[in-house]
Amino acid sequence: MSIRFHHADKSCPLAHKRALKQFIENRCTREGHKGQRQISIIFCSDDYLLGINRQFLHHDYYTDIITFPLTSTPQLLEAEIYISIDRVKENSLQFAKATKASAFNQELHRVIFHGVLHLLGYGDKTPAQKKAMRAAEDKWLKLYSAFLGKQGA
Repeated sequence: MSIRFHHADKSCPLAHKRALKQFIENRCTREGHKGQRQISIIFCSDDYLLGINRQFLHHDYYTDIITFPLTSTPQLLEAEIYISIDRVKENSLQFAKATKASAFNQELHRVIFHGVLHLLGYGDKTPAQKKAMRAAEDKWLKLYSAFLGKQGA
């Protein structure tokens, strides 16, 4: 499996990259994807992602994430996930129950997991899909926290 993190026009501090990659790999396997995986997660600004949203999806609004599956072959999970750090920061302030730093990290991981969950077949168009997606995100966040605890991170 190959998960790579990139920075388009905005850097993003991301702790425990190796553990995060391992966790995502484990979760993909448990969710039923047994094939190869090549996922690029690209951090960018609002403006950068807005340009992608306009060009490829013909949407004229800001978003926190866009996930592009690059193949329809079941044995290969290949994708690019673009994440707006500006949106993640803004959204984390709305959901902040802890310190700003931990709220940002939690929201960042939620968005990363959201993108991977899309690749595993989760949708978010209908209310029922949104509810299932949020439940899966919450589950992954809880499991990731426990995983980090076991890693001594």
